[in-house]
Amino acid sequence: MHTLSQLTSGELAGIKRLSLSDNLTTFPLEIISLADSLEILDLSGNQLSSLPAEIKQLTKLKIIFASDNLFEALPEVLGECPELEMIGFKANHIRYVSENALPPKLRWLILTDNQLETLPDAVGQRPRMQKLALAGNQLTSLPHTMGELENLELLRISANQLRECPDHLLSLPKLAWFAFAGNPFCQSDANVESVPHVPSSSFERQEVLGQGASGVISKAVWNANQGDFPNDIAVKVFKGEVTSDGYPQDELNACLKVGNHPSLVQSLAQVSEPGFLALVMNLIPSHFKNLGLPPNFETCTRDTFPQGFTLSIAQIEKIVAQMEDVFQHMHDSQVCHGDLYAHNTLFDEEANIIFGDFGAASMYHMLPEAQQTQIKQIEHRALKHFIDDLLSVCSEEDKKTDAFRRLAIDATQ
Repeated sequence: MHTLSQLTSGELAGIKRLSLSDNLTTFPLEIISLADSLEILDLSGNQLSSLPAEIKQLTKLKIIFASDNLFEALPEVLGECPELEMIGFKANHIRYVSENALPPKLRWLILTDNQLETLPDAVGQRPRMQKLALAGNQLTSLPHTMGELENLELLRISANQLRECPDHLLSLPKLAWFAFAGNPFCQSDANVESVPHVPSSSFERQEVLGQGASGVISKAVWNANQGDFPNDIAVKVFKGEVTSDGYPQDELNACLKVGNHPSLVQSLAQVSEPGFLALVMNLIPSHFKNLGLPPNFETCTRDTFPQGFTLSIAQIEKIVAQMEDVFQHMHDSQVCHGDLYAHNTLFDEEANIIFGDFGAASMYHMLPEAQQTQIKQIEHRALKHFIDDLLSVCSEEDKKTDAFRRLAIDATQ
């Protein structure tokens, strides 16, 4: 994080990435002095409601973040930024997006948790678009031009007011990660009671194990003997009313609908109290590690891995077999995970996996059979990308094996 004084003093001359969060109410024009170098601008967590025309002078700007500000419209000047590829205006008060606000090279647009009721046709006229996050708005329909987004791979439309499943998007040729829960078209009366309810007072949370968009996971212990339940547990406490992927209650319902599987995090109990929604789970053994890392700005939708990380073809085969079984188990339950990635997968030295994080999951049993088939096909693309990502870190000596070639074919068909 940088400071305004660093910027005004000229100390930041030549930097490529600038982050300013200082309750700014106006855009510091000193930023324009960085035009020769600035590629990433992060103005999240301020009090901004507009951007000046001068911002288009930032001719190298590729990425702008302005989440948690006071914008009521996406600034039109962004459409005049020639190299801008990624726009993130999450958690503002945006009601309006102009046809002119979307730059021609746009490939990643985040408008999560705003107040949008409509989108311009121009959203579907950006052929490089790969990632589009629109969860937590008031959208009642999506432009038919979005059916032309042939490079769109990830779409989040959960927690909106869509009354019909966007049929024109289900046949997009590259769509692989799709979240749509929390809309009128997929409302369900199903009351999933696959695990018992327990009070929040029945356990004590200890150290935080991890957190993501939808909640915080902590190690916990029961305050009294709970019969058949293990003593050491983990508890996921869901955040707020809406997350970047949708409503926490939808995540909980989807997770419980899928039920248990040897390669899934096992659910034990649920807590549903005013202001406190939580899932009690088996504590994952400490020897399990993350299989992958999330996508970065360059890969956009594809996972990354630590420098030097490799897997043998035998490990990859075993991991893929388990994930294929998990995939079939989820879709037998008519649940689309929406985030089938290596970074949501844990593995151990014997290549056993545990898959989790249902934050983007959507139940689809209420949809017509043809749409159910399309949704399964969409997630099957994510499974193929998962295989392809693992093959990218296969040890060099194993890349000449028949097993590698067979999996490579599976990842492309």
